[in-house]
Amino acid sequence: MNPPSQKLAASLERLKALQDEGLRAIRGAALSRTHRERLCRAGYLEEVIKGWYLPARPDAPTGSVTGGTAAWFAGMRDFVAGYCDDRFGRDWHLGPDQSLLLHSGERTLPRQLQIWSPAGNNQLVRLPHDCSLFIYRASAVLPSEPHAENQGIRLVNPSDALVAASPSFFVQQPLAARIALGMVDDTATLLRRLLDGAHSVIAGRLAAAFRAMGRSDFADEITHAMRGAGYTIQESSPFDAPPPPLPPGHPVSPHVQRLRLNWENMRATVIAAFPPPGALPSDSTRILREIEARYVADAYHSLSIEGYRVTADLIERIRNGDWNPDGADRQQRDAMAAKGYFEAHRLVREFVAGTMLHRAGQPDARSLRAALSAWHLALFSPGVQAGLLRPADLAGWRNHPVFIRGALHVPPASQAVRDCMPALFELIANEPHPAVRAVLGHFLFVFIHPYMDGNGRLARFLMNAMLVAGGYVWTVIPVQQRPVYMEALERASSWGDIEPFANFVAQLSREQAQHPLPRPG
Repeated sequence: MNPPSQKLAASLERLKALQDEGLRAIRGAALSRTHRERLCRAGYLEEVIKGWYLPARPDAPTGSVTGGTAAWFAGMRDFVAGYCDDRFGRDWHLGPDQSLLLHSGERTLPRQLQIWSPAGNNQLVRLPHDCSLFIYRASAVLPSEPHAENQGIRLVNPSDALVAASPSFFVQQPLAARIALGMVDDTATLLRRLLDGAHSVIAGRLAAAFRAMGRSDFADEITHAMRGAGYTIQESSPFDAPPPPLPPGHPVSPHVQRLRLNWENMRATVIAAFPPPGALPSDSTRILREIEARYVADAYHSLSIEGYRVTADLIERIRNGDWNPDGADRQQRDAMAAKGYFEAHRLVREFVAGTMLHRAGQPDARSLRAALSAWHLALFSPGVQAGLLRPADLAGWRNHPVFIRGALHVPPASQAVRDCMPALFELIANEPHPAVRAVLGHFLFVFIHPYMDGNGRLARFLMNAMLVAGGYVWTVIPVQQRPVYMEALERASSWGDIEPFANFVAQLSREQAQHPLPRPG
């Protein structure tokens, strides 16, 4: 009789064979009952809907796909693409409005995805965590392609989706609409579909939308072509309010455009939440002493937010050099995190001093990038030297996807990080208001999540460097308020609402300007 390990190995080989065939959502009939039950018991497979399964990780908690939001939203795209590929082959795609939303760089999936297919039956398929698919019976599919950043979900090609989009899309998703219109670098594809379908009303809508965004050349090309073909066209803007024109030049990555437009849309809300910044001192010594006085509380709360179990005593021992990296402290994950925090905090203080003394509180993009890289290296060097982390963990931007526990928002794909981070540094460097640099710098840093680990700590370092260098105080986010903090970031990431996060940081800053957090017991 084969031992259990060999039986499980045989089941895993069968699962791997299915995955090698390109299957991501596994139909129950593709596995024998024995294989299926064995894989489910071992944690390698979880049922999503009746008769359909998603590969899982055995080291995750049981029921992680159906019981944990991070696991589900990490696998949802794979499941949807695999499920629809199995049912409809290539004859399906996401609806035009939602295709444009994802093309625009939106990383939070709608709770209900609208799937178009001629083989659809107007059926609602319920998924975990209040998600669902509505399978719409479309008369025909539009030109579409699997979208790599969304794990193969088929999206309607942007120009075709703009023609097929509902008028309400421009009202309900103005930011996505602006980005989608900005992705158009030639009207030929648009015009072909407009002319073939005799879409004079849609042509008037798109021409007016382009004109409102400062692209009168595209608007004129559309109106002249339609009128030349004998159609009557009346321009009518689909936007509720006139949108600000997009920056001139060639279209850029939709992720970069989304960062810029979010910054543009959110900065007034941040400014309204904060009092005017204080005057910058001519001598940075007093400010650096004040930062140092807040260090123990800051390290304790920042590390505790990330799940490390540290004490004020451990933090003080590391600050005083009274620890043993070759002995008792060597294998302690918490001690390595605290040591890394100390080293990074020292570099942040040096950056603040240099920014205040030499740049009047305003960093430049190059120095900011170099500083973030140094802070990241300092955070994790002790763990690498102790053998707890691999040297590769000190490399630059992440090369793998990351998922945030409990969040709908999924950070951009690793390829997009390389476009987003230079854009973020430019936005911070060009922003005149220090509170905006701090709050939006923090928010967009964790929105991008450029590293595999340490993003929260680095975002708080960035926030405080911008606050202090701009005339505010070093502001500690208490671990007791972690749920409020995370919910505020989720509101900004998934719903575009920065007000809760701006008010949260501003309130803490006002309170701690008068009463710094005490040293933890």
